[in-house]
Amino acid sequence: MNNVMVNGAAIPVIGLGTWTLKGEVCSELVANSLSLGYRHLDTASTYDNESAVGEGLRFSGVPRDDVFVTTKVWDIAPGDLERSAEESLKRLGLETVDLLLIHWPNSEIPLAGSIKALNAVRDSGMTRHIGVSNFPTAILAEAVRLSDAPLAANQVEYHPFLDQTRVHAACRAAGMAMVAYAPLGRGEALFEQAAITDAAKRHGKTPSQIVLRWHVQQEGVVAIPRAERTEWLAENIDLFDFELSGEEMSAISGLRARNHRIYDPHYSPQWDEG
Repeated sequence: MNNVMVNGAAIPVIGLGTWTLKGEVCSELVANSLSLGYRHLDTASTYDNESAVGEGLRFSGVPRDDVFVTTKVWDIAPGDLERSAEESLKRLGLETVDLLLIHWPNSEIPLAGSIKALNAVRDSGMTRHIGVSNFPTAILAEAVRLSDAPLAANQVEYHPFLDQTRVHAACRAAGMAMVAYAPLGRGEALFEQAAITDAAKRHGKTPSQIVLRWHVQQEGVVAIPRAERTEWLAENIDLFDFELSGEEMSAISGLRARNHRIYDPHYSPQWDEG
């Protein structure tokens, strides 16, 4: 498994996103993913599956230190954030996670206090690395400025239908990874685009493999596709025996002109345009 090296962290370029996965199904998919070679698991306190993710990790038999585990905290006020991190570790059954992220920025909570609390969690040993999620460039710049420790990642929605050029550039300038959730953009319409179907035919790969390969060929980009079936797990990690040409990369990147965002809840920050 290839890694992205960012501010002291080695993050596997493909991980298993676990949003919506619950209970025994989640545990089995986590264990199956690790047996297939995944070494990166992504969860969050709000997913209500941290216990299942931890159970799958233990059941897999893969040594804990061989797996990069990310979780995200929702309650980010000072004091709340530290307690949330402790509760996540208890549910996961782990002494530490590899990456702890602020799940969403909150305009009602001063960022300085949240970043100070995030650093305190790192200093206490509850996480090896810290970062953020759903941070547009203006808030990201402030978070980087406020943090004593380097931030390792900004997890954001990213797929060929959404232009995240500015966020990607900001992450690279700060030495951070940009971790793509919803990297397949919900599939159907995206997978019908000629830029993707033509590349799939040329390489003998599926459209989803082409899209994920497009992600991992970009500097500092990590993708965490969710999979509900074991066969999809195997498909999503089978990316390292081919390479997209510069022309193919450009053709797929050209789809970003659509600039379609899937996840835009009422508490979203002001997004960057491209």
